[in-house]
Amino acid sequence: MFDFILHNDRVIPAASAVLAPGQVGLLSGWGVFSTIRVAGGVLFAWERHWARMKHDAALLRVPFPEDPAPVKESLLRLIEANQADSATLRVVIVRNRGGYWEGPGIERDYDLIGLVTKLKDWGEGASLAVVPQARHTKYPYAGTKSLSWAMNLSWLEAAQARGFDEALLLNELGNVSECTSANIFIARGSRVYTPPLGASCLPGITRELLLHEIHVPGISIEEKDLTPADLESADEVFITSTTRNLLPVVAVEGLQVRCEGEVHVLLGNVFSSYVEAYTAAHRRGGMKAPSA
Repeated sequence: MFDFILHNDRVIPAASAVLAPGQVGLLSGWGVFSTIRVAGGVLFAWERHWARMKHDAALLRVPFPEDPAPVKESLLRLIEANQADSATLRVVIVRNRGGYWEGPGIERDYDLIGLVTKLKDWGEGASLAVVPQARHTKYPYAGTKSLSWAMNLSWLEAAQARGFDEALLLNELGNVSECTSANIFIARGSRVYTPPLGASCLPGITRELLLHEIHVPGISIEEKDLTPADLESADEVFITSTTRNLLPVVAVEGLQVRCEGEVHVLLGNVFSSYVEAYTAAHRRGGMKAPSA
């Protein structure tokens, strides 16, 4: 983490003691968050991140700011304080009140926290452990990005302890859902598939952009239920996330996967151009996202 954090509307040293156990969301994981790519000092796809957080906060009964503008301004001040033009930013909304363990003197319904760290080098490809029964399609909070993230972290740590980079999570039907912090895609020829949200995966921002904004002539992208066997029969498997962009999968536990196509490279090039255009437009103060 960098030297400064955002606490509500103040940029303060990261070591500052500003949180209290009586904020009920801190000890119960009652809150929402999003991880945002900082590119050229711009919060990439800010509007989409905000919309997803607002949706999840409503579902989880987490109080949420009404106006995104002052929040964005505060986060930009945080980026400037950390001199972090190219970085990873996490914004967190913690529910403060309600329940048996609410502390004395808690006046705010929520706290907003912003953290910044450096970009991670994910290497040339990812190897995936497999976790069955990790997602459930009928779970009413499927796809929410809440602070109750311990299971994902435990699966990731267990996978890495066994020499893998990430964990591939299957749902109760045995279908592919997602990874602990990434969506997954396959390519067969020029046709690309990713699990539908009904598979209990997170509606990732990079996933959303690939489905609706990134266009490469001759390549189609659509949602489809996928099995582990579909990964084996694919020409390419790749994962996506805010900080990875598009990263090829080089191995999956118990499966034989291939990396024989260039679809992820073509999509990745157009996606990078989209990021650059978005950054340039928002540096100029433009409000409309660029077309791919």
